[in-house]
Amino acid sequence: MALLTPVPVDGSPDTVADLVGALGAVLDGSGPTVLPIGPAGHGRPVPGGTPAPGTAVVITTSGSTGEPKHVMLSGAALTASARATEARLGGPARWLLTLPADHVAGVQVIVRALLAGAAPVVQDVRDGFRPADFARATARMSRGARRYTSLVPTQLLRLLDAGGAPLHALCGYDAVLIGGAALDAGLHARAEAAGVRIVATYGMSETAGGCVYDGVPLDGVQVRLEEGRILLGGPTLAAGYLGRPDETAEVFAGAWFRTGDLGRWAGPRLEVLGRADDVIVTGGEKVAPAAVERVLTTQPGVRAACAVGLPDPEWGEIVAAVLVLADPSAAPDADRLGAAVRAELGRAAVPRRLLAVDELPLRGVGKPDRAAVRRLLTATP
Repeated sequence: MALLTPVPVDGSPDTVADLVGALGAVLDGSGPTVLPIGPAGHGRPVPGGTPAPGTAVVITTSGSTGEPKHVMLSGAALTASARATEARLGGPARWLLTLPADHVAGVQVIVRALLAGAAPVVQDVRDGFRPADFARATARMSRGARRYTSLVPTQLLRLLDAGGAPLHALCGYDAVLIGGAALDAGLHARAEAAGVRIVATYGMSETAGGCVYDGVPLDGVQVRLEEGRILLGGPTLAAGYLGRPDETAEVFAGAWFRTGDLGRWAGPRLEVLGRADDVIVTGGEKVAPAAVERVLTTQPGVRAACAVGLPDPEWGEIVAAVLVLADPSAAPDADRLGAAVRAELGRAAVPRRLLAVDELPLRGVGKPDRAAVRRLLTATP
């Protein structure tokens, strides 16, 4: 039996069905370790190394902070995550899969659905996510049963903008998990006002997907902060990185996973401030881009925002941001937006450069592409 079985998936229902079968077999102990391979990975060599005992799935990360890693997840970790999700959301349900099935969020939709007793309904996303297709896929789900789905913020925005049948379908779900990227406050408020039952999630491949829901850790998940850095523990942790024992020992130390994210406690809830390596140091002051984005997206007329640091000879870095505006023909009101940021975060956090764009550059399953944002800002006088 092969140690690692690649399963190509391209977003079509047929290839997802192959992955559903492979995951079902490995979860019940009768199949080999599964390596889902999305379109971007087709043609690449299968990673070397022997998976840790009990590994059910190997997930390839996006490589956003360097070379892609191959995360080893056990059946026990996947099951613990799925069961904790089910308990938090209110019981078993039918699931709709709209996400790439080679990412951990897509794999977990399949696992949760299988443990609830039925394969997920699959939206065909080979040619991208289309709100009308979401409505049609939702219509294929069983009536009367609870319904859950998982989206990234960009998909949520498109469904809200579409209105009509897609939005009606979205409002019919008992829970809509939002992850893959930070959910800005403006989009969150807009979705809830429309009647969507939003659950904002935080997690990563190394934690078998989302492990903190609406700021509260799932049952069994442990969170602690070390000098602002988020550490996660509990039964959903991965076994490490395939073929990378040194890196595994470094970040999976003492039964904790040391994330690259900064956070703080807001009462009993974890507030994620963004990646430690994204922090902007301007004039000696540290500014969290996520905090700037949160303020900007709560201002009238701002649909989305991404803040970055740009080199500056006087300040070291300056804060700059691209914005998606509700009125595409409008220009950013720098004075009003700067005043809002200054009032909440202080003068150092005020963006010194603002640029309106039609949509944010994205990577992976919907994370802002900060490198692309910097290129846009530096290319614009």
